[in-house]
Amino acid sequence: MARDYVLQSEGVYRIAGTRVSLDSLVYLFREGVSAEGMVESYPTLTLEQVHGALAYYLANQSVIDAYLASGEMEANVLHRASRMENAELIAKMRRARHESQIPG
Repeated sequence: MARDYVLQSEGVYRIAGTRVSLDSLVYLFREGVSAEGMVESYPTLTLEQVHGALAYYLANQSVIDAYLASGEMEANVLHRASRMENAELIAKMRRARHESQIPG
């Protein structure tokens, strides 16, 4: 009997039955973290769920990699927009930090 380990809801891939995103496991996987290490990082997951999610990723790698790249691009756009919108506040904080440093 086949089991679904990853579900997509509202545009987000999650480990079925949890709020843990597939992104979280994929980034750990790319860093070389073992499945056991992932369970330590996300104790709500079982080793079976982690292996199932990683199998899903590997079977759909091009789709998931494109999804992750799209999310990273969107985050970068939002980050740049935030820095532009808050440029005055950021400059003020930098000046305050610089002025508060003890000389020498």
